[in-house]
Amino acid sequence: MFTNVIITTQFEAIHAWYDCPYDDVSYLRYPHRHIFYVTMKFNVSNDSDRELEFIRLKNKINYFIENNWRNNDLGDMSCEDICRKLMVLFGPVYVSVFEDNENGVEMIAS
Repeated sequence: MFTNVIITTQFEAIHAWYDCPYDDVSYLRYPHRHIFYVTMKFNVSNDSDRELEFIRLKNKINYFIENNWRNNDLGDMSCEDICRKLMVLFGPVYVSVFEDNENGVEMIAS
């Protein structure tokens, strides 16, 4: 059995896919706003004493987002880029990033 501590958060930012090769979604080449929805899972031992306190963990992640991404222009940073960055910085076993809680990306640590 596996136990995961899970946090969810969201932030507003602007990004663009400047090199979008698809004419039917060519508007993605220009800066546009999204609410990015983030879910992260952290594997913990199965004991009853919480190894990671999820409120403190969420505060730490939100602090990073507030100081780096929230209400910022992310340039050409994609959902995949956001997932990778969060994986490297915080070491979760799972990250998902959705644009406007509709479409997105998930990454699972190998």
